[in-house]
Order: sequence, then C-alpha cells, then structure tokens
Amino acid sequence: MKTILFAIMVMLLNGCASMGNYTVSESELESYFQSAVKEFDYEQLKAGSPLSIKLNDIDIKVGPDNRDVIQLGIEGEIAINAILMNFPVNISVSVEGAPVYISKDNAIYIRRLKLLDSSVDSMFLKGKNELITDNFMGILTKLLETIPVYRLDETDFTQRLISTIPADIKVGKGALIFVPSE
Repeated sequence: MKTILFAIMVMLLNGCASMGNYTVSESELESYFQSAVKEFDYEQLKAGSPLSIKLNDIDIKVGPDNRDVIQLGIEGEIAINAILMNFPVNISVSVEGAPVYISKDNAIYIRRLKLLDSSVDSMFLKGKNELITDNFMGILTKLLETIPVYRLDETDFTQRLISTIPADIKVGKGALIFVPSE
C-alpha cells in the first residue's frame, strides 16, 4: 500500500514539475484560434446573425522584441448577409495585446488590444478606412473577450493537471509558458 501511495505521489510531483515547462507554441495558438472562430461563426449564423466572419489567414507572434505581448496578423472577410444580398469586406489587420489566463475557463484570452496596422478591400472601399477599421476593432475586441486563443485540453493529463492548480502564463520567445501561481 505504501508503495502504491509513493508511486502516486511521484507521478503527481512529476506532473507538477512538467507543468512548469508546459508551453503552447505560436502554431498551436493559430490552429486553435482558427477553429474557434470558425465554430463561433457557425453558431452565430445558426442563431440568425446577419454578420459572418471568415479568417483566411492568421499569424500569431508571441513575445516579439522580448515584450510580454502577442501580435496577431489577421486577414479575413466580414460579410453582412442582408435579404438576397451579401456585402463582403476583406480586411487585413495587425494588432497586439496582453495574454491573460482565466483559470475558471481554463483558457487564454487576449486583452488590451492595440491596433498596429489595417487595410480594407471591398467593392466600395480600398486601403485604409478608419470607420470600418474602428468597427472591426470593436468586433475583434468583443470576439477576443468571448473566444480564447487557446483552451486547455482536459483529455491531456498535463493540461488537466494545470487546470486543477493555480497557474499563470508567462510570455516566452515564440511560446506561452504555464507556470504555478506565486
């Protein structure tokens, strides 16, 4: 019995030790966020929303210039689906913000967004347009408050362990690192 208890304690300690090294790469963030936005758009359209969002490309940089931020380069299409008409607007935007781990959601969100660059391409407009960009930033801010860029996978032992103890994230070069809370 003591041997089994000792083995369980060693496994838990190993799990806690590996948690300090658990990282989420830029490509994992991109992949998760792309599918999360797709699912969000599907649910919104199913609920009758006239607005659709499609991400054509997303580029996430974690810790650029050794700063504690994430930069998102997003190219996509926003379309307003009105009766018998569809008004698509292609938008390219570059933003940065602070990653925040919300333990009750087991998820990482991006907060305090700052616009770095943007451009618009539609049948009526091309180039920079503050009105459309400001509206898109409002949509993007709401989107990033609702949709995490990453959510822990509770089917993975290490990630499930992280979700059960107080943890924070630190920004590393090219990855987010889960660490025990202090």
